[in-house]
Amino acid sequence: MNNTESEYRQVIQRCKDLFLKKNKDYGTAWRILRLSSITDQIFIKAQRIRTLQETGVSRVGEGIEPEFVGIINYCVMALIQLALANDKRTDIPTDELEQLYDAQIGQVIELLFAKNHDYGEAWRDMRVSSMTDIILMKLLRTKQIEDNRGATLVSEGVEANYMDMINYAVFCLIKLTNK
Repeated sequence: MNNTESEYRQVIQRCKDLFLKKNKDYGTAWRILRLSSITDQIFIKAQRIRTLQETGVSRVGEGIEPEFVGIINYCVMALIQLALANDKRTDIPTDELEQLYDAQIGQVIELLFAKNHDYGEAWRDMRVSSMTDIILMKLLRTKQIEDNRGATLVSEGVEANYMDMINYAVFCLIKLTNK
């Protein structure tokens, strides 16, 4: 597990560094987005990954790895939006934003450790393409929950799906880095 934790934290640090640099460029303009819009942004990134996996051709020059980073950061944005549902500020100071990012990732890492224990690091034997498909499935589930205004009968809500998508995207980046 220690290797997983180290690899995981390295990926998250890479994502967080980019998140904070983009915050310097754009601020927290993303706060204007509704959750459904963030979900659609994640969908675009996951669909592009699948297309690149199937065709092997990128016409815009960026590969798969930056898209997984984008999925992680957009999922964190979604989790922050959920946490700040009653906070209408569109401008969040960088130090507060960094704390919010860390708090959300802290919860995601706890989920990782719990699931990784129960599933015995099964993700290490999975294909990146399969994990991409699972991310897409979780996105379709999330869209359905959003279309149902958050109502579910027996399923976890959108928060759990965003957390799972982060974990699968991190696993994909670990696998791609260790090729």
